[in-house]
Amino acid sequence: MSEPDRPRIVQGGMGAGVSGWRLARAVSRTGQLGVVSGVALDALLARGLQDGDEGGHLRRALAHLPLPGVGERILERYFVPGGIEPGERYRPVPKLGLRPNKTRDELTIAGNFAEVWLAKQGHDGLVGINYLEKIQLATPSAAYGAMLAGVDYVLMGAGIPSEIPALLNALADGSPGRLTVTVAGAEEGRPFAFDPASLAEPAIKAKRPRFLAIVSSSVLAMYLNQSPVTRPDGFVLETAVAGGHSAPPRGKLHLDDDGEPVYGKRDRIDPAKVAALGLPFWVAGGFARPGTLAEARSAGAAGIQAGSVFALCRESGLDPGLRQQLVKRALDGTLRVRNDPRASPTGFPFKVAALPDTLSEPDVYVKRPRLCDLSYLRTPYLKANGTVGYRCPAEPIDAYVRKGGDIEDTTGRRCLCNALVSNIGYGQHRPDGYVEPPMLTLGQDLGFLPDLVRTRGGDYSAADAVDYLLGT
Repeated sequence: MSEPDRPRIVQGGMGAGVSGWRLARAVSRTGQLGVVSGVALDALLARGLQDGDEGGHLRRALAHLPLPGVGERILERYFVPGGIEPGERYRPVPKLGLRPNKTRDELTIAGNFAEVWLAKQGHDGLVGINYLEKIQLATPSAAYGAMLAGVDYVLMGAGIPSEIPALLNALADGSPGRLTVTVAGAEEGRPFAFDPASLAEPAIKAKRPRFLAIVSSSVLAMYLNQSPVTRPDGFVLETAVAGGHSAPPRGKLHLDDDGEPVYGKRDRIDPAKVAALGLPFWVAGGFARPGTLAEARSAGAAGIQAGSVFALCRESGLDPGLRQQLVKRALDGTLRVRNDPRASPTGFPFKVAALPDTLSEPDVYVKRPRLCDLSYLRTPYLKANGTVGYRCPAEPIDAYVRKGGDIEDTTGRRCLCNALVSNIGYGQHRPDGYVEPPMLTLGQDLGFLPDLVRTRGGDYSAADAVDYLLGT
């Protein structure tokens, strides 16, 4: 990767639909790397079509999907002209699983294709997509869909993405993309594959995107760099103050007086050690201020990654009302962003921004019926009969325990899957009238906001944010 090809700013791939195609496109048009979130894009495509696809953007993207019949089948199943009635329940999408499911693969591919294809329209800039390593069962088909749209970068965090370089190589060649899926209670993981030839014969080949591994330690960077098989094309070095999931502290978990994980010297990233590997890297978490880009580059980084500054801009996918509340509270000093060690079903600490009427509030959490229907974060586990089942610590407690889960793991767990899609206006309506509440995440360093709002206004754009970050 030559120096001119490296963006100085990588926009964070946040939540489900927060970093959607509109935001990524706006950033890419400035010459930096716009990134879409790759989480739950099958559900977002289905729900967007059921809401009537205002502007026809999703249908326009599906018309360019190079898989005969796939777009038509999805439209027949999910598109509702004019949108479903207010309060009507969204039609479900197939859950992730080890068993092959062509309908699920088609929807996943189409959702990822549409998001990237739309982000790439109207400019010749770079577009990336961000995945969670924890959602292994979606990755092969999701990545293939993004690659069919010409995605330039794949980024992945929340785990050890050692098999992703080989996966991308295989998919680019039109060959089966393989992963080893972690199964709780099993000595070895289970092989899982997606074959592009299952949807088109001959299989369609695609450009191989560059892969950036999001890591929180130089030790993991060095481990991934050891072999050409696991070596990424670069790294994002993420500190614990970055939004969303963060790696737990190394060693025994200690909590401070506010119940947040305590990070120590072992958790600090040594940029010099990563620079010595010879691969480009970007630093993330607390770098959204003028001058930090120059500091990062002087330390050997190619640039910075920033998330929250883009999550709060006008092109963000966040519900406008929620976004405005976050900005107002951050400016008046009443917004608290807590690194909650229990909120996420993944077991990773998760940044939760406290807002009324969201799952950050204990009374809202207690009133929510426990259920698991989107199920992106459920964990495969080995059943007594040797087959694989699925469980999630945010599902009904008795069901989780019946599946062999530890009851202590259920305490405080939030259903991130439903909450995150609610953040962007796609919350599910239940038959009894219950509406899924949102739950917001941001980085813990929001010091950029007063100066940015003072100079650009409270409804600043993604281009304003880029200009701000490029300032000296």
